[in-house]
Amino acid sequence: MKTTSGPDPRLLHGLETLSLKGGFHWTEDRTGNRFYWFRLDASEGLTRAAELLAAFEARMCTVTAYDPAREHGRTRHEIAYHFACAGTMVTVTVPLFEGTRSVPSITPHFRNADWNEREFMELYGINVVGHPNPRRLFLDETLDRGIMNRVIPVSVLMSGASSTDLWERILGGRGAEAETPGAGETEERA
Repeated sequence: MKTTSGPDPRLLHGLETLSLKGGFHWTEDRTGNRFYWFRLDASEGLTRAAELLAAFEARMCTVTAYDPAREHGRTRHEIAYHFACAGTMVTVTVPLFEGTRSVPSITPHFRNADWNEREFMELYGINVVGHPNPRRLFLDETLDRGIMNRVIPVSVLMSGASSTDLWERILGGRGAEAETPGAGETEERA
């Protein structure tokens, strides 16, 4: 079994005070690796959590924006920030409820959060307050923010390069046929 001292107890206590009641737990795999999980009450605690993690020399690994309970016509997101700290994974999750689709940027504390935050601004329409560079990464400016909130079946995505159906769904009835790449072209067969 692996024995690791793990993150500083002061860091764990600080994150626990920011968490929902019962929003802190840890798990351990069969080889003794520990994983710490903190669920914040609201996005307002994220800046303090980032400050604490940076002070204890954590390294941000990645950020995951997801919809935990996809319901038709209703979008609710959670954002999980994954850090490595003293050889242990620490995940801080922020729930975003209807009407509160914004989080503060942690880029001032973790520069590598830049692309992750820009990605969920662009693809999921989540507002990142105080982000130093909110420009889009890869989608055209004419497409609506939050495009990934629309339900598009995998089969449509897989054949998207040869189908106008994908573009019709993405453009959502905004004169999609006129703007769809390849629209109006006919295929010649020998």
